[in-house]
Amino acid sequence: MKKISLVVMLTLLLLSGLACNLGELTRLTLTPRPTLPVATATPFVIVLTPTPLPPGQVVQVDVEEQIVASVYARVSPAVVCITAREKFGQCIGSGFVIDTEGHIVTNNHVAEEAKNPLVTLADERTVPAKLVGADPGSDLAVFKIDISKEELTVAELGQSSTLQVGQRAIAIGNPFGLERTVTVGIISALGRTLPREDSNFQLAEIIQTDAAINPGNSGGPLLDSQGRVIGVNTAIRSTTGTNSGIGFAVPVDIVKRVVPELIAHGRYRHTWLGVRGNTITPEMVEAMNLPVETGVLIAMVEPGGPAEKAGLRGGKQQVIVAGIPMQAGGDIVIGINDRQVKRFDDLINYLASFTSVGDVVTLTVVRDGKQLKIDVTLEERPTG
Repeated sequence: MKKISLVVMLTLLLLSGLACNLGELTRLTLTPRPTLPVATATPFVIVLTPTPLPPGQVVQVDVEEQIVASVYARVSPAVVCITAREKFGQCIGSGFVIDTEGHIVTNNHVAEEAKNPLVTLADERTVPAKLVGADPGSDLAVFKIDISKEELTVAELGQSSTLQVGQRAIAIGNPFGLERTVTVGIISALGRTLPREDSNFQLAEIIQTDAAINPGNSGGPLLDSQGRVIGVNTAIRSTTGTNSGIGFAVPVDIVKRVVPELIAHGRYRHTWLGVRGNTITPEMVEAMNLPVETGVLIAMVEPGGPAEKAGLRGGKQQVIVAGIPMQAGGDIVIGINDRQVKRFDDLINYLASFTSVGDVVTLTVVRDGKQLKIDVTLEERPTG
């Protein structure tokens, strides 16, 4: 019996130990292991850090902006929209106030379109305008409005004779009816001449600019950095009818000659020399055996004109130059009042800028290889 009891006790102890081991095993199996942290990739961020401009250059940019903003604030209230009753408020062109009496300068071709002219001011008021005078020869015209001087902003007229190519040019006008639009560029060239559609005579001393000029800018001011008027925007050269970077303005020195006459008399008398000619080219020198390489070869003198009265001579025979028939044998103009003449434009510009009807000018000409001085009394230019 004792043996049996001992066996039973040993069996119970063995089973108890096994149970304990199984319980531990169960605990180990049912208890999940702690989760290890999952590595998260650091996002790739691009930080754009532009290279800063040098301090001096930043100041310069600010100054450029301030100049244009200041000019616009000061002059734009003087800029007006030229319209007409039949246009129902649509801007035909631009203009600007030049005095406290209400005179407004614009282009002649703008004035021709405004049969019943109206002027829209910077404060959006539209008032009747009266045409005081117009001059197709300079493409300038003057309107007058009846407004008190306290209500007017007057644009300051500058000087164009001292302009240099590369100077800043600021245009304000109403392109496509967008009132008082400002554009900025430079003076691209000086002393251009422009052909007219209504005449054989040309517009003189024209300023060329790349400041954007579009339909509606005509008659508006071209300004310098001080906000002074240096020209009146008048035309563009383009194959599309819109800005292509080549715009033209009548210089303010011509404006100051013409406008007082328009206000006083309604018209301007242009001087007339009475010659037709060609700027000498290397091809002409070779074909005609000319004694000089620059100047203006007179092709013909107008019958009864100032040049004929003074004894100037035109061409005597026809010569073909580069396939073009030209008159040879006439006088060659190389100077006017001791100023050198290299191109026909030089003659046109000098007459427009420095002479009046009745003035006597001295031409330096080459005739038969010799230099001569010939005095010519200028007359009023005929129409056409």
